Amino acid sequence: MTTSPAPARYDAVEILGMIGTSDASEIRPASGPVVDPDHTARFARAHEDGGFDRVLIGYGSGWAEGTQVAAWAAAHTERLGLLVAHRPGVVHPTLASRTFTTLDHFSKGRVALNIVTGGNDVEQRREGDYLPHDERYARTDEYLQVLRQSWDTRGPRDFAGTYYRFEGFDPQVHPYEDRHLELFFGGSSPAAYGVGARHADTYMLWGEPLAETGEQIATVAREAASAGRTTPPRTSVSFRPILGRTDEDAWERAHGILDTINGAVGRAFKEKVGRIHPQQGQGPQNAGSQRLLAVAEKGDVHDRCLWTPTTTAVGGGGNSTALVGSPETVAAAILDYVEIGVDTVLIRGYDPLQDAIDYGRDLLPLVRQELAHRAGTARAS
Repeated sequence: MTTSPAPARYDAVEILGMIGTSDASEIRPASGPVVDPDHTARFARAHEDGGFDRVLIGYGSGWAEGTQVAAWAAAHTERLGLLVAHRPGVVHPTLASRTFTTLDHFSKGRVALNIVTGGNDVEQRREGDYLPHDERYARTDEYLQVLRQSWDTRGPRDFAGTYYRFEGFDPQVHPYEDRHLELFFGGSSPAAYGVGARHADTYMLWGEPLAETGEQIATVAREAASAGRTTPPRTSVSFRPILGRTDEDAWERAHGILDTINGAVGRAFKEKVGRIHPQQGQGPQNAGSQRLLAVAEKGDVHDRCLWTPTTTAVGGGGNSTALVGSPETVAAAILDYVEIGVDTVLIRGYDPLQDAIDYGRDLLPLVRQELAHRAGTARAS
């Protein structure tokens, strides 16, 4: 039996976006420089102006370095939170701890980390990481122990683990105003659930149907309880909303996007993905993509308006399931996830900059209005 969330939970729901350094997506061929400072600043400001709480800055072995992107975005915004994806194992955790607290000071407390352990051997080896999947998560466990201790305690300390060892480490830069620097964490394998449930403030999932999402929330909660936590992590779910003036307009646009992904532009994108994921003809290694493809096999449309053919078209890579409909329909779908325990919703579009503008103008006000209404109703009752 489920119960309605407390008013405080409605009040605490966050809406996240995602920014990149160039104007490109599955339906927009990359053009211009890989790092376009003007576009990056405009992209960040569009999210701030649209009322997003934070933006994710993603991680890839060949992408622009995320902390520098975040610093540039911070310099061109005033309040927008910066969720920086970070891969353990690339740098030593003692350096990482200072890198992010330094950024936190310059941004005046706007930084959080999205820990991406990595689910694909080919991509990991591009940066010299040859550990197998489950051992990568064991290393992440140690890595997060070091980060948390570095941020939350004072004085010199030693550490002797399986993957990291140091003596007398005494960080002088702690999070801005001694705040709790948040850890977001993603992964859908048993190894990921165990590590993320132990350390994460927010556990990030890709957009599956309500029933499957609820199952993952319950799994993380059980793992958190087993680790001795009295409260589980918050839950984030990611989608690719496709909006239209009406539901019919949105579905017409959605099928046009799918045609583009399956055409020449999409093929170019999938060639890039193919250089990251296993050879063509093999399924993805990471459990999150496997789950998305399994959902897609069950049907094209789930629940209110969750659409899966875009996932199939890109081979399960990334957060690729869409919410299709008018702003009213998509807002209602987002609230469906809030009702089952989702606290954070990450949305990004196939036309990245314009979609972010549209979300801020047409979608976010509806979501926030309904959240406020439900919080008020819950208080009154």
